[in-house]
Amino acid sequence: MNLRKILPALLVAGLFHAATALAQANATATRTLELSAFGAVSGVYTGFHGGKNFGVVAGADLGLPVWRGVRPQLEVRGLYPADHGVIDSQKSLLGGARFDFLLNHRLRPYADFLAGRGLMRYGINGYQFGNSIYIQTVTPVYSPGAGFDYDLSQHLSVKVDAQLQHWGGAPTQSGNVWSKVGTVGIVYRFTFGPRNLP
Repeated sequence: MNLRKILPALLVAGLFHAATALAQANATATRTLELSAFGAVSGVYTGFHGGKNFGVVAGADLGLPVWRGVRPQLEVRGLYPADHGVIDSQKSLLGGARFDFLLNHRLRPYADFLAGRGLMRYGINGYQFGNSIYIQTVTPVYSPGAGFDYDLSQHLSVKVDAQLQHWGGAPTQSGNVWSKVGTVGIVYRFTFGPRNLP
């Protein structure tokens, strides 16, 4: 019998058994991991000469183990303009960290910070700034935000969310714009164990 081949398998099996036992012991309080996906609609005030448009949002969250009553999550979300607006429109793909509070309650507020890339498109004929006409710019986006999920059932929640987004590389004197995104949608939670609701 080759112990070098058997020992790693025994070690992995032991760690898996310990993790499973720990998860089962805490299952009624909070899940060890939590996966959810959401779809939503957004109103976007682009911060560029009064621009505004309507968008659709899709995303997912991976909830990590709870730490001191707070569940950290990894989030990814994409925003796509359903209309391109008269002045400009914004499309983005962001990822980052989210922190859920008031676990095991129906109303779960959270704060997040996301970052990624965005594309800002300027009207039908572009936008003239100085001696240049800008059709679109691709830029980094930084997005702090906050919101809440309200649980309708074990699997479904309503999402209300607001993000303040910093876009660089814009054709403005400062080179930056701050957009505001308000979002309402539905969350579907994939459950891996029971969770009590009041």
